[in-house]
Amino acid sequence: MVTMMRHILFILLLSSLLPPILTVDPPLPSSDGSDFIRKSCNTTLYPDLCFSTLSSFANSIQNDSNRLARVAISFTLHNTLDLLSYLQNAYNRDHHPTPVLKDCFENLKDAVDDMRGSMKQMKELVSASSGSVQSFRFQMSNVKTWLSAALTDEYTCTDGFKDVHEDDSIRDDVCTRVDAVKKLTSNALALVNRYADEAIIH
Repeated sequence: MVTMMRHILFILLLSSLLPPILTVDPPLPSSDGSDFIRKSCNTTLYPDLCFSTLSSFANSIQNDSNRLARVAISFTLHNTLDLLSYLQNAYNRDHHPTPVLKDCFENLKDAVDDMRGSMKQMKELVSASSGSVQSFRFQMSNVKTWLSAALTDEYTCTDGFKDVHEDDSIRDDVCTRVDAVKKLTSNALALVNRYADEAIIH
């Protein structure tokens, strides 16, 4: 009898422990924002380049579309400044730079100014949730306009080399480097558009 009672008590004790054990959710894998960046980059024209250049910032970006757009602009600005420095050094090596190289340099300086304007606006942005939707749309329109202008400046630079044949090596080198910046600018603009659309919807 005592043995049977012990057996019953053991079963009751075990049954009281089972529900908590069975209902414990498995730990979710930690996310550092990489999946979010990859998904966001799929909306750009160059998704692989987008992810490879921005994934290293995943911990700071997390799942924030605004931060992703700002990082994309900042990264593009940094690379354009590096390109300007490269062209400046090319000037110093060549005492008689071609007019098209000078024009390209000036266009890229304008692109830098446009990117800085877009970054400044993004930092001062009043969200659609805390301010008026009209103000938010106006500010985002400014950001898009500046980035579009930067992209136009970059295309103007490479277009200037189309009829240049006297030094193919310089032309190809500069155009290759500017094309890389154009892709970054295009991706940044796409991420800005994505953020603007999401912010208004939510």
